Amino acid sequence: MEGRKELEAEIRPLKKEEEGGAAAAAAAVGGERAGPAKKAAGRLSRWRTAAFFLSLFLCLAVVFAFSFIIPCPVRPVSQRTWNAAFAGAAAYKFLEVQDVDGDRVQDVLFAFRASEGSHNSSSSNTSQSCSEGGFPPPCAFIAAVSGTNGSTLWEEPVAEDLQFMDCSFKYGNSQGCLVVGKPASLAAVDLKTGKTVWRVTNNLGMNSTALSPLLIIPDVSGDGVLDLLVFAAVGEEIQSSFYSGKTGEAIGSGGSLPLPGRRGHLMQVTKTGAHYVLFYTVNALYGYSLKQLFTMAAGSGSHEGTSLKEDPQWQAAIDKTTHNVPLLRTGEIRSLMKVPGKSGTDLLLVRSAMLELLDGQRLDTLWSSVVMPPILSQPVLGSFTPDEVDIVIESQVTTKRKKLQIVEGSYGSIKWEMDLLWRVGTPAPSTLPTADHRSVFLFWGDYQQGDNGTASEEASQNLYLFHPSLPNVLLWMNNSTESIVAFQAVLFERSRHACYVLLTGPQTASNPGLVVLSKQKLKEDIANSHVIWLNQLTQDTEQNVRDRFLRMRYHSP
Repeated sequence: MEGRKELEAEIRPLKKEEEGGAAAAAAAVGGERAGPAKKAAGRLSRWRTAAFFLSLFLCLAVVFAFSFIIPCPVRPVSQRTWNAAFAGAAAYKFLEVQDVDGDRVQDVLFAFRASEGSHNSSSSNTSQSCSEGGFPPPCAFIAAVSGTNGSTLWEEPVAEDLQFMDCSFKYGNSQGCLVVGKPASLAAVDLKTGKTVWRVTNNLGMNSTALSPLLIIPDVSGDGVLDLLVFAAVGEEIQSSFYSGKTGEAIGSGGSLPLPGRRGHLMQVTKTGAHYVLFYTVNALYGYSLKQLFTMAAGSGSHEGTSLKEDPQWQAAIDKTTHNVPLLRTGEIRSLMKVPGKSGTDLLLVRSAMLELLDGQRLDTLWSSVVMPPILSQPVLGSFTPDEVDIVIESQVTTKRKKLQIVEGSYGSIKWEMDLLWRVGTPAPSTLPTADHRSVFLFWGDYQQGDNGTASEEASQNLYLFHPSLPNVLLWMNNSTESIVAFQAVLFERSRHACYVLLTGPQTASNPGLVVLSKQKLKEDIANSHVIWLNQLTQDTEQNVRDRFLRMRYHSP
């Protein structure tokens, strides 16, 4: 047995060596076959590693460039308040805000009449006298003033006298102001430079009076630029004239409308995309499709190739012979304006003692509201209730007193009202949207608590601020002893920089003097305001009220 064990012990190592040798030989053969695959896998792994580190390096380089090398845009530093003075001038009742210099801060455009410009424009090639513009002195100038610091960006003589202007016109990739002057002329002025793009002088007729507003209409000339429609009064008739927005050339020979006593007009676009012009007289409303007006001016078949069309609902509502729009209510019509509705744009008829809201598509009455007669100025839109469009009106109570009312836009009920002393020339109210989907209301007058006033009182020009979240509170913001030509509340930057702009000085019917354009930040006036409690239920301190208004945020629509 021992001999057998020794023999097996001697034999087994030999087997293991043989088996190990065979395995090694097999591994060697397999290694020779797998060698190229392993080398390829190794190279692929190295390429993947290199690609990862390269992409990581590129990402870090981009982050580094944007963080340290490429500077961030410099935010313009806006002054809290500024004044721009123009001596020897008289101001037109016109004020508009646009970003003229492209710094994302709104700038102010206004017009004045003078023999020469103010000589403080930052543009070196700007005409500074009437003669350089081709007009006898004095003449009408347009000035663009920087919203950041009140410096004059440009000023240009545009007409011998000014009837009205509109600075929302876009031609191609540029934006401009449309200027209707006296004697009858029409011009387009580039918004960025103030230079006249084109001017036509005789198409309106020497004895005609252009009627505001000028209408910007779809391209009917086929040159890719929006075109223009101007109405002018010639005796008892209304003349309609179409112009190319690109060159100012007349399109067609014009048309004539029998509308004696016309008080105003506006253009409405229906849900089907049809354009209609509504005219109102003292007691009637008339409607014409833009397609029909263009056919009258340029001849039958002229609308072919244009986007002009008619709406079946409007065609059914308007009398085909008289063009009269039947109205549910009667009474003197003072003005007509657009109001955003829940399903489109509605139409507000402002009567002497009543508001009537018409459905913008069906032209039937949605509601009517009796207010104090007579209404003093064009109503202003704001939001007393969150996400609602409400209407602010001012009505004359006596020769010395007025009533301010906020009317609910959905049903016509009066949400808030107050009495104020007033005087002729007091500017209309203005509103700014706030982040809580309501508005701050700014208005002028003289609030005297518990005092009925007398006919001999001379009302002060005080500026007040009201917000629906504090219906018991009025902030007395500021006052002015100057003659106010125009007033507007403005968000100079998107959802921030809430201010108001005042244009004071003599108007064009008066002798020239010092015209001053000024900007005032709301927070500055709020911090120094006086709190007025409208009733005795005071439960807070004046400083807490001011702090609430100072924390208020604004929202750009």
